[in-house]
This record gives sequence, C-alpha cells and structure tokens, in this order.
Amino acid sequence: MGNSQSATPSANSVGNPSAPTEQAACPVKPDYRNPAVYNVYGERINDPNKPAPKNPLAALKGAEILDPRNNMPLEPNQLPCPGQRKPLSIDRVASNIPKGGTESTWMFPSPQMVFNALRRKGKGDDVTEDDMESFVHAHNAMNEATWRHVLLWEKLHATECGAPTLLRFQGKPHDLSPIAWIRSMLGGGEPFDRHDWVVDRCGREVRYVIDFYFYDEKAGTPEAFEIVARPALDSLDSALDRLKMNIYVKFAEWGLPCPISGHPGTIAQTQQQPAQQQ
Repeated sequence: MGNSQSATPSANSVGNPSAPTEQAACPVKPDYRNPAVYNVYGERINDPNKPAPKNPLAALKGAEILDPRNNMPLEPNQLPCPGQRKPLSIDRVASNIPKGGTESTWMFPSPQMVFNALRRKGKGDDVTEDDMESFVHAHNAMNEATWRHVLLWEKLHATECGAPTLLRFQGKPHDLSPIAWIRSMLGGGEPFDRHDWVVDRCGREVRYVIDFYFYDEKAGTPEAFEIVARPALDSLDSALDRLKMNIYVKFAEWGLPCPISGHPGTIAQTQQQPAQQQ
C-alpha cells in the first residue's frame, strides 16, 4: 500500500463485510485527531521532537523528498527495472482507507512501482509483466477488505470514536503470530503474509494483527483467501474486545440474540459474513 490521497488475490476473493466506503468531511475534532503522520516505511515525518539538521540541504542528501500533499516521494520509482520486457502502467489508485493525521486516504502503488518493489526484494519470480494488472488489483482489493475487517472491530468503540483512521502499517511476512503458530501446529498451513496495522482511534493508537491465508485446493474460488484480523493483545481493552467479539459471534451462530443487549447482534452477524464465504 502506498501513501495518501482522497482499494490480494481478486476483488471477489475476499470478504466484503458492510462498511462505509465514502469519506465525507472528517467528523473527528482536530483536538482528538492524532497529529502524527507516517510514511510507508512506518517513519514519522513530522516529529516535533526531532531536531532539524543544521544544514537544511543535509536532510535531502540520500533521502527521498516527500510530497506534503500525500507524503509520497515527489518522484517515486516509476522507471522500468533492469531486464523488464514490457512497459507497465504508472497510474495509481486512491483507496477508501482514511490516512491518519491527514484529511485524505492512502494511495496504492502503480503496477510499475509494485513490479520494481518485487524485483528489489527478490520476490515474485513467477510474476511477469503480464500479471501485474491483476496482481495489483488483487493487492488493492485485499487491503480494502482488511480495512473492512478492522472496522468491524472498531464498531465495538463506535460511541467513543466514529471515524478511526489507519495511522501506519508494517509487513511481517516472516513473523508468525501466536494464532498462526497454533494453527500451523494443529496441521493448518502458515499464512503467506502478515501485517501489523496501527489504527488511530480518535487519538488512541490501537495495533491490529492480520494474517493472510491462501488455500491452493480452493484456488479460483471465493474461499481461496482468508483474512484473520484482530486487535493485538497490547492492552486489557483489546483482550476484552476479543472476548466480546467471540461471544457475539458464537451467539449469532446459535441463532441467539446478543447476551448483553438482548437484540440481534448486527456486529456479530456482519463478522460472520466473511467466515461463511471463506
């Protein structure tokens, strides 16, 4: 995912729980909005405690110059990489994921940027130029679906924050989460990727752990991909959220109303939708 402006695996291959997709005027009061702004590397770019260099030009040496409108490099690497056989699109797509610390949304990278990144990281040897359009479309769709999963959890705190935003994220493909480790020990496959997303809940940072699974035997079907998103156990509130969500979902599976309110659990019913499709 790229930086801001204001959506891996096909768009039909991921869960699609109900969530708002249009960003109206930000309803969060400025006093409650996290002032921090991060780039795609998880580095804060407006830290007031970081001393400015004595020579202003020193900050530009060997560094990418960021566009203040979207916090992306002014000149992202959109050039063909060595050995590339065909030209790729350099068009970028705006997501529906609100970017923390700004009034805009995160911006997805272009096919050329993704191709360059795959080659730079030594990944995607089996991905060719002809695959990039569908690859990027799938990548964007997976990230959009992940945000919808996160919003389901954030509904548990809708009264305290009606407009959470994604502050920063980090890929951890080689770090198994505890749940992923347990699943693998029980004979399940390991996720093909893991992300940690930090959400700005109206001034409070909340980390989410997301595991992405792909099932070869279900390739080409909506059940081929699975997103397992949940708040990290960094606080008592997050632990309670996990407990409450499991109770809500289990009662919904049994066809029973919410044990707390006595009404049909809309959050649990929505949470069930991706599970039923996977």
